[in-house]
Amino acid sequence: MELNSQQQRLRSEFREFVNLHIVPQANSWDREELMPAEIVRRLAHQGYLGALLPAEHGGAGFDMIEFGLLNEELGRGCSSIRSLLTVHSMVASTVWRWGTEAQKAQWLEKLSRGEAIAAFALTEPEAGSDARSITTQAVASGDDFLLTGHKRWITFGQIASLFLVFAQSERGACAFLVEPNAPGFHISPVHGMLGTRASMMAEIHLEQCRIPKRSLIGAPGFALSHLASSALDCGRYSVAWGCVGIAQACLEACLQYTSERKQFGARLLDHQLIQRMIAQMVVGVKAARLLCYNAGLLKQAGDPASILETSIGKYFACRMAADAARDAVQIHGANGCSGEYPLERFYRDAKIMEIIEGSNEIQEISIAQSAYADISEDAFVRT
Repeated sequence: MELNSQQQRLRSEFREFVNLHIVPQANSWDREELMPAEIVRRLAHQGYLGALLPAEHGGAGFDMIEFGLLNEELGRGCSSIRSLLTVHSMVASTVWRWGTEAQKAQWLEKLSRGEAIAAFALTEPEAGSDARSITTQAVASGDDFLLTGHKRWITFGQIASLFLVFAQSERGACAFLVEPNAPGFHISPVHGMLGTRASMMAEIHLEQCRIPKRSLIGAPGFALSHLASSALDCGRYSVAWGCVGIAQACLEACLQYTSERKQFGARLLDHQLIQRMIAQMVVGVKAARLLCYNAGLLKQAGDPASILETSIGKYFACRMAADAARDAVQIHGANGCSGEYPLERFYRDAKIMEIIEGSNEIQEISIAQSAYADISEDAFVRT
């Protein structure tokens, strides 16, 4: 696919920003399990936190390809910082699309400027891929709701100032915009994760957490089918592009390393087995990027097929990134296992991508079921 002039300009801008402000620090953020406030402010200053929001709400108004290119470059530099863009954009786009006018007025400009950081609070200890199994309860109490439950693995939950919280009410699942200073809202940091260690993950404990009824954004019977599904589709798209970035980073590191490193009297790049792994990375990156382009173009066109194509792109890109990271570590040998190089971080982060925003197995089910549905439709037409 050929990018237009603005997309090319933005891609160069994104790459320069990542090389200057993210790549040099990403390993230390990973070790410290911390995302400094300064880099978050820089993201906001560049307009990246409002990437999907329109200009009238302070956003950058990027199209879906531009948003994808941003995710690729951030993913190339640091998957944790890309995770911030992912969850923040999931919530921001939800408020823009489904929020009341009062909610939009209260939050959208703050989200665009980075004055508020958003987190997506759906997952629970016993509810991951099966979102309909959430047990957090929302009970009406006068002009308020009382939320009681436990949310887990909440990306950037340690620093978020706005949470999109899903809960069950007597009329079905619903969603709320909740601030962390609400009574009964408690945050516990999570440390020691395998990958994306700087994503400042948290557990959220809701103990009769009192919030006003105006906080309701997803009505019963609407929250999971519309808000959650559209937000997760946005998340899958972001992760898919981020995986292209991980694999691109692995490829670039391997090209440099094999050009300099010698074994058995020859540069690594002269060994055919190394060339095979490099070739597989090149093809994998190009194929994943094209799948992501395709999903992005369909999203821009408002084509419902974009949902399936996003799942296909995410599925392929995550598996490809995991393969590329594994081979990159292998090529670097002991150096690849050392914190002095970024390869072991890429390897750990790539594994996380195969789980979040719909695991590989969930994507396989969706893709296979769609294929069977297509066959059934074709058979019906022929009959």
